[in-house]
Amino acid sequence: MKKILALILALAMLATLFVGCGEDESTGDASADGDKKIKVGMICIGDENDQGYTYNFIRGKDAATEALKAAGIDVEWVIKWNIMEDASCEDANIELAEAGCDLIINNSFGHEDYMLKVAPDYPDIEFVSCTNQVSWGDELANTHNAFANIYEGRYLAGVVAGMKLQEMIDNGMITAEEAIIGYVGAFSFAEVISGFTSYYLGAKSVCPSVTMKVQFVGSWSDATAEATAADALCDAGCVLISQHSDNTTPATTAQNKGAYHTGYNNDMIAVAPEASLIGTRIDWSVYFTEIITAVAEGKEFPQDWCKGISEGAVVMTALNEAICAPGTAEKLAEVEAGIKDGSIKVFDTNTFTIGGQPLLNAFALDTDGDFAPDSEEAVFDGMFNESHFQSAPYFALQIDGIEWLNSAY
Repeated sequence: MKKILALILALAMLATLFVGCGEDESTGDASADGDKKIKVGMICIGDENDQGYTYNFIRGKDAATEALKAAGIDVEWVIKWNIMEDASCEDANIELAEAGCDLIINNSFGHEDYMLKVAPDYPDIEFVSCTNQVSWGDELANTHNAFANIYEGRYLAGVVAGMKLQEMIDNGMITAEEAIIGYVGAFSFAEVISGFTSYYLGAKSVCPSVTMKVQFVGSWSDATAEATAADALCDAGCVLISQHSDNTTPATTAQNKGAYHTGYNNDMIAVAPEASLIGTRIDWSVYFTEIITAVAEGKEFPQDWCKGISEGAVVMTALNEAICAPGTAEKLAEVEAGIKDGSIKVFDTNTFTIGGQPLLNAFALDTDGDFAPDSEEAVFDGMFNESHFQSAPYFALQIDGIEWLNSAY
Protein backbone atom coordinates (compact mmCIF):
# COMPACT_ATOMS: atom_id res chain seq x y z
CA MET A 1 0.00 0.00 0.00
CA LYS A 2 2.81 2.41 0.88
CA LYS A 3 4.43 1.69 -2.48
CA ILE A 4 1.17 2.50 -4.27
CA LEU A 5 0.76 5.81 -2.37
CA ALA A 6 4.34 6.77 -3.12
CA LEU A 7 3.80 6.04 -6.81
CA ILE A 8 0.61 8.17 -6.87
CA LEU A 9 2.40 11.11 -5.21
CA ALA A 10 5.31 10.84 -7.64
CA LEU A 11 2.99 10.84 -10.64
CA ALA A 12 1.11 13.85 -9.26
CA MET A 13 4.32 15.80 -8.83
CA LEU A 14 5.45 14.88 -12.35
CA ALA A 15 2.11 16.01 -13.82
CA THR A 16 2.45 19.37 -12.01
CA LEU A 17 5.88 19.86 -13.55
CA PHE A 18 4.57 19.20 -17.08
CA VAL A 19 1.63 21.57 -16.65
CA GLY A 20 3.92 24.32 -15.37
CA CYS A 21 6.25 23.98 -18.35
CA GLY A 22 3.37 24.17 -20.80
CA GLU A 23 2.00 27.37 -19.25
CA ASP A 24 5.38 29.12 -19.34
CA GLU A 25 5.83 28.37 -23.06
CA SER A 26 2.38 29.41 -24.23
CA THR A 27 1.91 32.60 -22.20
CA GLY A 28 5.27 34.22 -22.90
CA ASP A 29 6.32 34.39 -19.24
CA ALA A 30 9.90 35.06 -18.21
CA SER A 31 12.35 32.26 -18.89
CA ALA A 32 14.81 30.85 -16.40
CA ASP A 33 17.43 33.52 -17.18
CA GLY A 34 14.90 36.33 -16.74
CA ASP A 35 14.30 37.01 -20.45
CA LYS A 36 10.77 37.31 -21.79
CA LYS A 37 9.71 34.39 -23.98
CA ILE A 38 7.62 34.81 -27.12
CA LYS A 39 6.48 32.09 -29.49
CA VAL A 40 6.19 33.21 -33.11
CA GLY A 41 4.85 31.23 -36.04
CA MET A 42 5.74 32.00 -39.64
CA ILE A 43 4.06 30.60 -42.73
CA CYS A 44 6.26 30.66 -45.82
CA ILE A 45 5.34 30.13 -49.46
CA GLY A 46 8.80 28.67 -50.11
CA ASP A 47 11.75 27.55 -48.04
CA GLU A 48 15.14 28.97 -47.18
CA ASN A 49 16.73 27.10 -50.08
CA ASP A 50 15.06 29.30 -52.71
CA GLN A 51 17.82 31.91 -52.15
CA GLY A 52 15.20 34.54 -52.87
CA TYR A 53 11.91 35.56 -51.30
CA THR A 54 11.57 33.14 -48.38
CA TYR A 55 15.31 33.15 -47.79
CA ASN A 56 15.06 36.92 -47.29
CA PHE A 57 12.38 36.41 -44.62
CA ILE A 58 14.61 33.92 -42.84
CA ARG A 59 17.44 36.46 -42.85
CA GLY A 60 15.04 38.92 -41.26
CA LYS A 61 13.97 36.35 -38.68
CA ASP A 62 17.55 35.55 -37.71
CA ALA A 63 18.63 39.19 -37.44
CA ALA A 64 15.55 40.07 -35.38
CA THR A 65 16.09 37.11 -33.07
CA GLU A 66 19.63 38.27 -32.35
CA ALA A 67 18.56 41.87 -31.72
CA LEU A 68 15.68 40.79 -29.49
CA LYS A 69 17.90 38.47 -27.48
CA ALA A 70 20.20 41.40 -26.75
CA ALA A 71 17.13 43.31 -25.52
CA GLY A 72 16.08 40.48 -23.19
CA ILE A 73 13.46 38.79 -25.35
CA ASP A 74 13.78 35.11 -26.27
CA VAL A 75 11.93 34.10 -29.44
CA GLU A 76 10.87 30.56 -30.22
CA TRP A 77 10.05 30.28 -33.93
CA VAL A 78 7.80 27.66 -35.48
CA ILE A 79 8.11 27.69 -39.27
CA LYS A 80 5.72 26.21 -41.82
CA TRP A 81 7.55 25.72 -45.13
CA ASN A 82 6.20 25.57 -48.68
CA ILE A 83 2.64 26.54 -47.80
CA MET A 84 0.77 27.44 -50.96
CA GLU A 85 -1.92 30.09 -51.35
CA ASP A 86 -4.73 27.60 -50.75
CA ALA A 87 -6.58 25.80 -47.94
CA SER A 88 -3.30 24.43 -46.60
CA CYS A 89 -2.59 27.96 -45.42
CA GLU A 90 -5.76 27.97 -43.32
CA ASP A 91 -4.67 24.67 -41.76
CA ALA A 92 -1.18 26.06 -41.08
CA ASN A 93 -2.60 29.11 -39.27
CA ILE A 94 -4.81 26.88 -37.12
CA GLU A 95 -1.92 24.57 -36.27
CA LEU A 96 0.29 27.46 -35.21
CA ALA A 97 -2.50 28.99 -33.14
CA GLU A 98 -3.15 25.66 -31.41
CA ALA A 99 0.60 25.29 -30.81
CA GLY A 100 0.49 28.36 -28.57
CA CYS A 101 2.00 31.02 -30.83
CA ASP A 102 1.56 34.58 -29.60
CA LEU A 103 2.11 36.00 -33.09
CA ILE A 104 1.65 34.42 -36.53
CA ILE A 105 3.23 35.89 -39.68
CA ASN A 106 2.05 34.95 -43.19
CA ASN A 107 4.67 35.86 -45.78
CA SER A 108 2.86 35.72 -49.13
CA PHE A 109 0.21 37.86 -50.82
CA GLY A 110 -2.26 35.00 -51.32
CA HIS A 111 -2.06 33.81 -47.72
CA GLU A 112 -4.20 36.63 -46.37
CA ASP A 113 -7.64 35.28 -47.33
CA TYR A 114 -6.94 32.04 -45.45
CA MET A 115 -5.41 33.81 -42.46
CA LEU A 116 -8.54 35.94 -42.13
CA LYS A 117 -10.69 32.81 -41.84
CA VAL A 118 -8.73 31.79 -38.75
CA ALA A 119 -7.99 35.07 -36.96
CA PRO A 120 -11.54 35.66 -35.58
CA ASP A 121 -11.35 32.40 -33.65
CA TYR A 122 -8.15 33.43 -31.85
CA PRO A 123 -8.61 37.07 -30.75
CA ASP A 124 -5.69 36.89 -28.31
CA ILE A 125 -3.21 36.00 -31.07
CA GLU A 126 -1.81 38.66 -33.43
CA PHE A 127 -1.91 37.74 -37.14
CA VAL A 128 0.22 39.49 -39.77
CA SER A 129 -0.10 39.29 -43.55
CA CYS A 130 2.99 40.64 -45.30
CA THR A 131 2.72 42.51 -48.63
CA ASN A 132 -1.06 42.65 -48.33
CA GLN A 133 -3.85 45.18 -47.91
CA VAL A 134 -7.08 43.89 -46.36
CA SER A 135 -6.23 43.19 -42.71
CA TRP A 136 -5.52 46.76 -41.66
CA GLY A 137 -8.95 47.94 -42.77
CA ASP A 138 -11.06 45.07 -41.46
CA GLU A 139 -13.00 44.94 -38.18
CA LEU A 140 -10.52 42.66 -36.44
CA ALA A 141 -8.12 44.27 -33.98
CA ASN A 142 -5.70 41.33 -34.16
CA THR A 143 -4.97 41.43 -37.92
CA HIS A 144 -2.21 43.49 -39.52
CA ASN A 145 -0.58 44.31 -42.86
CA ALA A 146 3.06 45.18 -43.50
CA PHE A 147 5.15 46.15 -46.48
CA ALA A 148 8.08 48.46 -47.20
CA ASN A 149 8.87 51.13 -49.78
CA ILE A 150 10.70 48.66 -51.98
CA TYR A 151 10.06 50.94 -54.96
CA GLU A 152 12.85 53.14 -53.54
CA GLY A 153 15.31 50.26 -53.75
CA ARG A 154 14.10 49.33 -57.21
CA TYR A 155 14.64 52.90 -58.41
CA LEU A 156 18.22 52.71 -57.12
CA ALA A 157 18.76 49.34 -58.84
CA GLY A 158 17.41 50.93 -62.00
CA VAL A 159 20.01 53.70 -61.74
CA VAL A 160 22.74 51.06 -61.60
CA ALA A 161 21.23 49.29 -64.63
CA GLY A 162 20.85 52.53 -66.55
CA MET A 163 24.46 53.50 -65.96
CA LYS A 164 25.57 50.12 -67.33
CA LEU A 165 23.38 50.55 -70.41
CA GLN A 166 24.67 54.06 -71.01
CA GLU A 167 28.24 52.80 -70.70
CA MET A 168 27.47 50.13 -73.32
CA ILE A 169 26.06 52.83 -75.62
CA ASP A 170 29.03 55.13 -75.08
CA ASN A 171 31.47 52.30 -75.80
CA GLY A 172 29.68 51.32 -79.01
CA MET A 173 28.58 47.92 -77.70
CA ILE A 174 24.92 48.69 -78.39
CA THR A 175 23.02 51.53 -80.02
CA ALA A 176 20.78 53.83 -78.00
CA GLU A 177 17.74 51.99 -79.39
CA GLU A 178 19.17 48.66 -78.21
CA ALA A 179 19.19 49.71 -74.55
CA ILE A 180 16.31 47.37 -73.73
CA ILE A 181 15.60 45.93 -70.28
CA GLY A 182 13.70 42.67 -69.89
CA TYR A 183 11.67 42.28 -66.71
CA VAL A 184 10.36 39.00 -65.31
CA GLY A 185 7.19 39.80 -63.37
CA ALA A 186 5.15 37.44 -61.24
CA PHE A 187 1.68 38.91 -61.77
CA SER A 188 0.19 42.04 -63.30
CA PHE A 189 -0.65 43.31 -59.81
CA ALA A 190 0.01 46.82 -58.53
CA GLU A 191 2.87 45.51 -56.39
CA VAL A 192 4.73 44.27 -59.45
CA ILE A 193 3.74 47.19 -61.70
CA SER A 194 4.88 49.69 -59.10
CA GLY A 195 8.20 47.88 -58.80
CA PHE A 196 9.09 47.64 -62.47
CA THR A 197 7.88 51.19 -63.15
CA SER A 198 10.09 52.68 -60.43
CA TYR A 199 12.97 50.53 -61.70
CA TYR A 200 12.45 51.80 -65.24
CA LEU A 201 12.28 55.42 -64.08
CA GLY A 202 15.58 54.95 -62.23
CA ALA A 203 17.21 53.57 -65.37
CA LYS A 204 15.73 56.31 -67.54
CA SER A 205 17.11 59.01 -65.24
CA VAL A 206 20.64 58.12 -66.38
CA CYS A 207 19.96 56.46 -69.76
CA PRO A 208 17.25 58.49 -71.55
CA SER A 209 16.85 56.07 -74.49
CA VAL A 210 16.08 53.00 -72.38
CA THR A 211 12.92 50.95 -72.96
CA MET A 212 11.56 47.90 -71.16
CA LYS A 213 9.71 44.69 -72.02
CA VAL A 214 7.81 42.86 -69.25
CA GLN A 215 6.94 39.16 -69.27
CA PHE A 216 4.54 37.94 -66.56
CA VAL A 217 4.82 34.31 -65.43
CA GLY A 218 1.68 33.91 -63.29
CA SER A 219 3.50 32.72 -60.18
CA TRP A 220 5.47 34.23 -57.34
CA SER A 221 7.82 31.28 -57.32
CA ASP A 222 8.36 29.08 -60.36
CA ALA A 223 12.06 28.71 -61.09
CA THR A 224 11.53 27.09 -64.49
CA ALA A 225 8.97 29.63 -65.70
CA GLU A 226 11.18 32.49 -64.54
CA ALA A 227 14.14 31.07 -66.46
CA THR A 228 12.01 30.56 -69.57
CA ALA A 229 10.74 34.15 -69.40
CA ALA A 230 14.26 35.54 -68.98
CA ASP A 231 15.47 33.45 -71.90
CA ALA A 232 12.65 34.71 -74.13
CA LEU A 233 13.33 38.31 -73.14
CA CYS A 234 17.01 37.94 -74.06
CA ASP A 235 15.98 36.47 -77.41
CA ALA A 236 13.69 39.48 -77.89
CA GLY A 237 16.71 41.79 -77.72
CA CYS A 238 16.91 42.60 -74.02
CA VAL A 239 20.50 43.16 -72.93
CA LEU A 240 19.72 43.44 -69.22
CA ILE A 241 17.28 41.43 -67.11
CA SER A 242 15.57 42.26 -63.83
CA GLN A 243 12.81 40.56 -61.89
CA HIS A 244 9.97 40.57 -59.41
CA SER A 245 9.94 36.83 -58.83
CA ASP A 246 11.30 34.62 -56.10
CA ASN A 247 14.17 32.63 -57.60
CA THR A 248 17.70 33.14 -58.93
CA THR A 249 17.03 31.59 -62.34
CA PRO A 250 16.57 34.95 -64.13
CA ALA A 251 20.09 35.85 -62.98
CA THR A 252 21.67 32.59 -64.11
CA THR A 253 19.78 32.72 -67.40
CA ALA A 254 20.95 36.28 -68.03
CA GLN A 255 24.54 35.19 -67.48
CA ASN A 256 24.14 32.23 -69.80
CA LYS A 257 22.73 34.53 -72.51
CA GLY A 258 25.43 37.16 -72.13
CA ALA A 259 23.12 39.77 -70.58
CA TYR A 260 23.41 41.72 -67.34
CA HIS A 261 21.06 41.43 -64.38
CA THR A 262 19.81 43.15 -61.24
CA GLY A 263 18.13 41.09 -58.54
CA TYR A 264 15.52 41.07 -55.81
CA ASN A 265 15.50 39.63 -52.26
CA ASN A 266 19.12 38.49 -52.28
CA ASP A 267 22.63 39.21 -53.49
CA MET A 268 22.81 37.14 -56.67
CA ILE A 269 26.47 37.80 -57.47
CA ALA A 270 27.40 34.36 -56.16
CA VAL A 271 25.20 32.59 -58.73
CA ALA A 272 25.83 35.01 -61.61
CA PRO A 273 29.12 36.86 -61.01
CA GLU A 274 29.47 37.92 -64.64
CA ALA A 275 25.92 39.29 -64.88
CA SER A 276 24.57 40.45 -61.54
CA LEU A 277 25.16 44.17 -60.92
CA ILE A 278 23.21 44.72 -57.68
CA GLY A 279 19.96 43.80 -55.97
CA THR A 280 17.51 45.27 -53.50
CA ARG A 281 15.54 43.71 -50.68
CA ILE A 282 13.27 44.42 -47.73
CA ASP A 283 15.03 44.02 -44.40
CA TRP A 284 12.20 42.36 -42.49
CA SER A 285 14.21 42.36 -39.25
CA VAL A 286 13.18 46.01 -38.74
CA TYR A 287 9.49 45.09 -38.67
CA PHE A 288 9.91 41.78 -36.84
CA THR A 289 11.90 43.41 -34.06
CA GLU A 290 9.27 46.13 -33.66
CA ILE A 291 6.21 43.88 -33.50
CA ILE A 292 7.72 41.10 -31.39
CA THR A 293 8.87 43.69 -28.87
CA ALA A 294 5.33 45.09 -28.77
CA VAL A 295 3.83 41.64 -28.18
CA ALA A 296 6.39 40.85 -25.48
CA GLU A 297 5.55 44.10 -23.69
CA GLY A 298 1.80 43.71 -24.13
CA LYS A 299 1.55 46.79 -26.32
CA GLU A 300 -0.37 47.44 -29.51
CA PHE A 301 1.38 47.82 -32.86
CA PRO A 302 0.16 49.39 -36.13
CA GLN A 303 -2.40 47.57 -38.22
CA ASP A 304 -0.65 48.87 -41.34
CA TRP A 305 3.14 49.32 -41.35
CA CYS A 306 5.40 50.73 -44.04
CA LYS A 307 8.95 52.09 -43.87
CA GLY A 308 11.71 52.58 -46.40
CA ILE A 309 15.36 53.35 -47.00
CA SER A 310 15.52 56.10 -44.39
CA GLU A 311 14.53 53.64 -41.65
CA GLY A 312 16.68 50.76 -42.92
CA ALA A 313 13.65 48.71 -44.00
CA VAL A 314 14.81 48.78 -47.65
CA VAL A 315 18.45 48.00 -48.39
CA MET A 316 20.68 47.42 -51.38
CA THR A 317 22.78 44.29 -51.80
CA ALA A 318 26.48 44.45 -52.65
CA LEU A 319 27.47 46.40 -55.75
CA ASN A 320 29.41 44.26 -58.23
CA GLU A 321 32.04 46.89 -59.00
CA ALA A 322 33.94 44.44 -61.21
CA ILE A 323 31.30 44.82 -63.92
CA CYS A 324 29.39 48.00 -63.03
CA ALA A 325 29.96 51.21 -64.99
CA PRO A 326 32.63 53.53 -63.61
CA GLY A 327 31.23 56.00 -61.10
CA THR A 328 28.27 53.82 -60.19
CA ALA A 329 29.01 53.73 -56.46
CA GLU A 330 29.22 57.50 -56.28
CA LYS A 331 26.02 57.98 -58.29
CA LEU A 332 24.21 55.40 -56.17
CA ALA A 333 25.17 57.24 -52.98
CA GLU A 334 24.03 60.55 -54.48
CA VAL A 335 20.62 59.23 -55.54
CA GLU A 336 20.06 57.41 -52.25
CA ALA A 337 20.74 60.64 -50.37
CA GLY A 338 18.28 62.42 -52.66
CA ILE A 339 15.54 59.90 -51.93
CA LYS A 340 16.15 60.23 -48.21
CA ASP A 341 16.02 64.03 -48.18
CA GLY A 342 13.09 64.19 -50.61
CA SER A 343 14.90 66.02 -53.41
CA ILE A 344 14.44 62.97 -55.67
CA LYS A 345 10.85 61.78 -56.09
CA VAL A 346 10.59 58.28 -57.50
CA PHE A 347 7.21 58.81 -59.19
CA ASP A 348 7.78 62.45 -60.18
CA THR A 349 4.91 63.19 -62.57
CA ASN A 350 7.26 65.20 -64.81
CA THR A 351 9.32 62.10 -65.60
CA PHE A 352 6.73 59.89 -67.31
CA THR A 353 3.72 60.01 -69.61
CA ILE A 354 0.79 57.77 -70.44
CA GLY A 355 -0.19 57.62 -74.09
CA GLY A 356 1.97 60.65 -74.69
CA GLN A 357 0.11 62.67 -72.08
CA PRO A 358 1.10 63.83 -68.59
CA LEU A 359 -0.53 61.81 -65.84
CA LEU A 360 -3.26 64.28 -65.00
CA ASN A 361 -4.23 64.74 -68.64
CA ALA A 362 -4.40 61.01 -69.26
CA PHE A 363 -7.17 60.30 -66.77
CA ALA A 364 -10.47 61.81 -65.76
CA LEU A 365 -9.88 64.40 -63.07
CA ASP A 366 -11.74 64.85 -59.85
CA THR A 367 -12.96 68.29 -58.76
CA ASP A 368 -9.59 69.15 -57.26
CA GLY A 369 -7.69 68.22 -60.41
CA ASP A 370 -6.04 65.13 -58.93
CA PHE A 371 -6.07 61.55 -60.13
CA ALA A 372 -7.78 59.53 -57.43
CA PRO A 373 -7.09 55.77 -57.24
CA ASP A 374 -9.08 53.84 -54.66
CA SER A 375 -10.96 57.03 -53.75
CA GLU A 376 -7.74 58.59 -52.44
CA GLU A 377 -5.93 61.49 -54.04
CA ALA A 378 -2.51 59.98 -54.67
CA VAL A 379 -1.10 62.75 -56.83
CA PHE A 380 0.16 65.76 -54.91
CA ASP A 381 3.42 67.64 -54.38
CA GLY A 382 4.33 66.89 -57.98
CA MET A 383 4.39 63.13 -57.61
CA PHE A 384 2.34 59.99 -57.36
CA ASN A 385 2.57 59.22 -53.64
CA GLU A 386 2.98 55.46 -53.58
CA SER A 387 2.21 53.60 -50.33
CA HIS A 388 1.05 56.83 -48.70
CA PHE A 389 -2.52 55.76 -47.96
CA GLN A 390 -1.74 52.09 -47.31
CA SER A 391 1.44 50.05 -47.12
CA ALA A 392 0.60 47.85 -50.11
CA PRO A 393 1.46 49.49 -53.46
CA TYR A 394 -1.35 50.87 -55.61
CA PHE A 395 0.55 52.29 -58.58
CA ALA A 396 -0.97 50.28 -61.44
CA LEU A 397 -0.52 52.65 -64.38
CA GLN A 398 0.95 51.59 -67.72
CA ILE A 399 3.43 54.31 -68.61
CA ASP A 400 5.13 54.98 -71.93
CA GLY A 401 8.41 53.18 -72.56
CA ILE A 402 7.32 49.92 -70.95
CA GLU A 403 5.82 47.21 -73.16
CA TRP A 404 3.74 44.47 -71.58
CA LEU A 405 4.29 41.30 -73.59
CA ASN A 406 1.36 39.63 -71.82
CA SER A 407 -1.14 40.61 -69.16
CA ALA A 408 -3.10 37.47 -68.47
CA TYR A 409 -2.15 37.27 -64.82
